Amino acid sequence: MEETQEMDTARKRYEFKKMLERLAEKEGSGTELITLYIPPDKQIYDVTAQLRDEFGQCANIKSKQTRTNVQSAISSILARLKYYKRPPENGMAVFCGTINAGGDRTSLECEIIEPPEPLNTYIYRCSSTFELEPLQEMLGEKEVYGLIVIDRREAYIGFLRGNRIEPISGVTSMVPGKQRKGGQSSVRFQRLRLIAINEFYKKVGDRASDIFLAEKDFFERFKGVLIGGPTPTKEEFEAGAYLHHELQKRIIGLFDVAYTNETGLAELVENAADALKDLDIIKEKNVMNRFLQELVKDDGAASYGEESVRKNLEIGAVDTLILSEKLRRARLRLACPTDDYTEERTIIIEPGKHIRDLDFGTCPNDGASLYVAEEADIIDELTALADQSSTTVKIISDDFEEGSMLYNAFGGIAAILRYRTGY
Repeated sequence: MEETQEMDTARKRYEFKKMLERLAEKEGSGTELITLYIPPDKQIYDVTAQLRDEFGQCANIKSKQTRTNVQSAISSILARLKYYKRPPENGMAVFCGTINAGGDRTSLECEIIEPPEPLNTYIYRCSSTFELEPLQEMLGEKEVYGLIVIDRREAYIGFLRGNRIEPISGVTSMVPGKQRKGGQSSVRFQRLRLIAINEFYKKVGDRASDIFLAEKDFFERFKGVLIGGPTPTKEEFEAGAYLHHELQKRIIGLFDVAYTNETGLAELVENAADALKDLDIIKEKNVMNRFLQELVKDDGAASYGEESVRKNLEIGAVDTLILSEKLRRARLRLACPTDDYTEERTIIIEPGKHIRDLDFGTCPNDGASLYVAEEADIIDELTALADQSSTTVKIISDDFEEGSMLYNAFGGIAAILRYRTGY
């Protein structure tokens, strides 16, 4: 049940992100595209009243084409709002207008979206593009952790945002080495060194406090601080309470790391895996590590690449299907208009290009141009195959090293198998 819920969440995030990318590509001429955000507490009749008023105001638009297109969009929205007595639980976002479809072609498109989180503002806007920022913010990471790696020579500060490690700032120490210069008493040298260490810790604490407390919605989103470094440095830093009191009480734990520069942030997250075991990044790392371990074994049960994974799915040999969130491909069934010839083909979806504008070649039987009979998103299509054999599906982000490797080195499609096969 838990795995199903995780899959549903990952799929919904993927679909939502893909939808926003698609809307961001759409453009109109002038100010013909209408964006309408309706929060859940807004009365539908108030919205329709404003839209009718806006329809009347369109008479002042000088360009006949723009005037006609805006009025058509408003009419289309009004027709759709008739089916709503009240907004959905999280409100609704409406995107409507005459879209440039390539060449001299245009098409009136209207899309209504129920967002994954409540909308908190009412927006009516006409522009050449759709206003997507309120929805894009919903894709932002909801949980944020502060990261500090420190020894007596240097320190580095950053964030763990969802699956992404974000380096922010480094601090260099002026603490002298353990060997004193000639002419200094050992007691005086040790005292000066302790003063320098304290000043360095204070500098790091102040810098980290300023960075972490400036985080938007700190009290809702900021979940805690992870501190990494050698012993006894990290223990001294925590015991000295050099962080702001709001951060000091949110320290999750201290962890050994070998590096205290930017590289150490990733090592800190890795070593804090037990403390962060419920985070998506740790779950995704564990899946990728399982796959990589199987891959390097002489008798490993792993495969990658669309062709190999597809064949293993078809025979029910896949235990876990691993897909990159970055995949943007379509699975097509191409057909001949004059006979029964069909073929399946996977294509990369390029931004701004329409599948209907592509040339798919000709039928080998009679030379007629092939057309798209069926089209499916590659993640939807492979997931449907996986469901037939109760295969677990994991959608992996590319915001960490192993996730990026999945897309760049393995084509974004991999699998952990139930048993070795010849594929």
